[in-house]
Amino acid sequence: MLAKPAYPVIVDYGSGNLRSVAKAFEYVNGGNLLITNQPSELAAASHIILPGVGAFGACKDGLSSIPGLVGELTKQVIERKKPFLGICVGMHLMATQGLEHGETPGLDWISGKVTKLRLEDNNLKIPHMGWNELIFCQRTHPILRDFETGVHAYFVHSYYFDVANQEDVLANVDYGGEVTTIVAKGNLIGTQFHPEKSQKFGLSFIENFLRWDGSE
Repeated sequence: MLAKPAYPVIVDYGSGNLRSVAKAFEYVNGGNLLITNQPSELAAASHIILPGVGAFGACKDGLSSIPGLVGELTKQVIERKKPFLGICVGMHLMATQGLEHGETPGLDWISGKVTKLRLEDNNLKIPHMGWNELIFCQRTHPILRDFETGVHAYFVHSYYFDVANQEDVLANVDYGGEVTTIVAKGNLIGTQFHPEKSQKFGLSFIENFLRWDGSE
């Protein structure tokens, strides 16, 4: 079900393209937005957004270094089931573990591991950078119902989410093989692409997320 936009919160844990993410959400939601690293302020959130740029381990360390933040995120997202969006490494952190520069435990909200891209085409480069077409696996999710085949989104990444259960994957892209692009489970959704950099499609995706009440 879709509901009226309310009070989204972007989590600032020292890793993420916060300004561009915030500008996109402010544009869509009329400036109604909070950016915070204070666990206590998550209680007022209607929607929670976790961006991320950089290495998995560094991002997890940044999240864990703020006292009470992981616990409050778990309370608000997993226990109270507030709609949650992980962007790029923010999506990766939802995994069981990351394998970048060793093994780092993730939040384990969606089973799987984050591992380096394995390209079957030697003409392609890592990182995967630029625009790519989304290949939808499931179109019934409330956030995706408006979108037609052929939409493109913007990517910058060297690692991908190898999801354990394919029913948790909503979309892939073809980049030297199948690469997970959108994951979802219950009130959780994550994107490998950057919606804040994906122009009209990205803004529509953000709008749909903010109208979503977390139900399937």
